[in-house]
Amino acid sequence: MTKSYDILVIGFGKAGKTLAAKMSALGKNVALVEENADMYGGTCINIGCIPTKTMIVAAEHNLDFSQTMAQKEVVTTRLRQKNQLSLTDRGVDLYNAKARFISNEVVEITAGDEVERLVADIIVINTGATSIVLPIPGLLDTKNVVDSTGIQELEKQPVTLGLIGGGNIGLEFASLYAKLGTKVTVFEAGSMLLPREEPVVAQLARDYLEEDGVSFKLNARVSGVKNAGDKVILSANDADYTFDAVMYATGRKPNIEGLGLENTTIALTEGGAIQVDDYCETSVPNIYAVGDVNGGLQFTYTSLDDFRIVFGKLTGNGDYNLSKRQNVPTTTFIEPPLSSVGLKENQLIEQDIPYQSNELFVSAMPRAHVNNDLRGVYKVHINPETKEILGATLFGRESQENINLIKIAMDNHIPYTYFKNQVFTHPTMAENLNDVFNI
Repeated sequence: MTKSYDILVIGFGKAGKTLAAKMSALGKNVALVEENADMYGGTCINIGCIPTKTMIVAAEHNLDFSQTMAQKEVVTTRLRQKNQLSLTDRGVDLYNAKARFISNEVVEITAGDEVERLVADIIVINTGATSIVLPIPGLLDTKNVVDSTGIQELEKQPVTLGLIGGGNIGLEFASLYAKLGTKVTVFEAGSMLLPREEPVVAQLARDYLEEDGVSFKLNARVSGVKNAGDKVILSANDADYTFDAVMYATGRKPNIEGLGLENTTIALTEGGAIQVDDYCETSVPNIYAVGDVNGGLQFTYTSLDDFRIVFGKLTGNGDYNLSKRQNVPTTTFIEPPLSSVGLKENQLIEQDIPYQSNELFVSAMPRAHVNNDLRGVYKVHINPETKEILGATLFGRESQENINLIKIAMDNHIPYTYFKNQVFTHPTMAENLNDVFNI
């Protein structure tokens, strides 16, 4: 039997679930297929932004490991149920099944022994990303070796934790587990941490992490992991290190395995993502790919922006598209949070863009003294000719909030002098934009 829908969404990620709810509210007949009921709501809610930040806040409030894990479960369970109801209450048919393309037009879904076929006028692929597994001997068959999902499911706090990969995900977990009292060692293949950040920021970040008890092995070449009882032996640069657990955080890739794309004419990029145009449409008309699976920035908020693009096109308002997306801010939730938007100084030099810069250390900020947290620095770049803001890095408490103010100014071509002369409440971290933009 084949069921027919107006819109079929494969995967319960941010873009897909929002599109399903919105289109159903407009009277469309909509179905959403998600293989894993524990992933209702998508990566962010279940194994990404929300649980990890919940754990960070719990650790900041001095909750122990078991309390932190319990709080994480409360939050994720609540939001998972909320997301499920946000679809079913709006009339979306929700299938807990594995989806696989049979052709460009037909999707087969399997739940146990039950097999159905679905067709739809519009199909949206929203299957997210999965951990990259490097060819390190023992990585997948050694006990107590986990990825960023598995580290959130540990039943017992490791006394020692080895962490392969010093990128944003790895450093967030290093910071979190160090806060919980675990002795963390990070093995980073590069010669420095955060190489894309401003050098002053990268050095401070390493200093603060080391102050919190994180150790670093740079230029590390991990050659294998194996068990010695319940312990994990990690070999790197001809030396062995013993840990209670090892986590690998070596990047994430588009999750297309098992989708049956080989049965379609959907094109892929060289990096294995689903190739899309400016409106997230694939090489097959009326099939879209949104979120991490299309090879763009792997953020929940860019996935939501993909929704805006597809929703606009499907409802007759295609003014906004991927080419018009600009100035995407980012935050790495170490301690303190590290946020940035726009260009860094080395990029400005490489692109021969005229600029002036200013730095303001957090220790000079009144609110930092109130917070009793003097760590960090603000660094901004402006064009002295146009007065526009070219880029900003905010490393300090509340940076994840204040970076959005700068993004809005950049999008709207508001001159940096607006911040320089703005009236802010006091004492706040935002008011320091007065001083850092006093160029």
